Amino acid sequence: MKSFLCSLLSLLLTDVLATYHLSAGDPQLIATQSYAQTRNNGRPPLRTLDPTKMDSQCRSRPLDLVFIIDSSRSVRPGEFEKVKIFLADMVDTLDVGSDATRVAVVNYASTVKIEFLLKSHFNKPDMKKAISRIEPLATGTMTGLAIKTAVNETFTEQSGARLRSRKISKVAIIVTDGRPQDQVEEVSAAARGSGVEIYAVGVDRADMRSLKLMASIPLDDHVFYVETYGVIEKLTSKFRETLCGLDPCALGHDCEHICVNSNASYYCQCRNGYILNADKKTCSPKREEVKAVVVVEDPCKCEARLAFQKQTYAAIQQLTTKHILPVGSNGRLFVQNILGSTFLYS
Repeated sequence: MKSFLCSLLSLLLTDVLATYHLSAGDPQLIATQSYAQTRNNGRPPLRTLDPTKMDSQCRSRPLDLVFIIDSSRSVRPGEFEKVKIFLADMVDTLDVGSDATRVAVVNYASTVKIEFLLKSHFNKPDMKKAISRIEPLATGTMTGLAIKTAVNETFTEQSGARLRSRKISKVAIIVTDGRPQDQVEEVSAAARGSGVEIYAVGVDRADMRSLKLMASIPLDDHVFYVETYGVIEKLTSKFRETLCGLDPCALGHDCEHICVNSNASYYCQCRNGYILNADKKTCSPKREEVKAVVVVEDPCKCEARLAFQKQTYAAIQQLTTKHILPVGSNGRLFVQNILGSTFLYS
């Protein structure tokens, strides 16, 4: 029995050595790492929010983007950290800047707190540091109040939203795991009516009907659901596809008449009868071309005389069938033309 146990132990140590490439002279280190490997089997590596980390981004058209995040009691501290990592990943994905995508965060439970505005941060490190400092509010789920606050206090020019004339798309992404304790249908409809496109992300116990009442149409493109906060990061790639995959013209443009997609950018064209101005955005009516009239002198008036003779002959021909005078004594027929002159017509 003792020899069997020794053989089994030897096999286990050989396996561990092959896994970690260790020498047999450090059995304590082998035992420690073997225990860690067993404990972590099947677990994904833990992620923390790193403000300095930069991922690849898409070249999207500018957005005014507001995250509305649920931090009620049902969202545990560890789960809320995953929401913050999701926000940081989204920031990495987007083209952030004062002339690009601006981001704000609204935190809510029974009360609403604006963590930062669209005008607060125009670079990714500062924005991600602000996200890392967000704390949960702990009680209630006043989602309707949060949406109303976002519309009235973040999607405004005073808070950093761009002018409507610039046609910058306004997008809200709501993340919640519960059922709203207030009405969301009317405030969501009002938000959409003001030009805000709403995406609703439900987690775990989220009420699907409420998500559909909040989201823009088509619902298939604006309502998302994940089973746990542990996999919410998977939505980053989905939103990358959604927000970066849209054609630039659909995301907003400055063209007065026609926007034409061109890879990740666009250019402007004018409707028929108009030309593009120097700013490459606005159009002006085309000016009619004035053709020069060349007058050819006819010194001897020969062409005019021939034309008059042709007209006179044509008139005589016409009058022969309408104004016939009595036959004269010499048996000839006289015709009076329109000028009153009498011509002999035999």
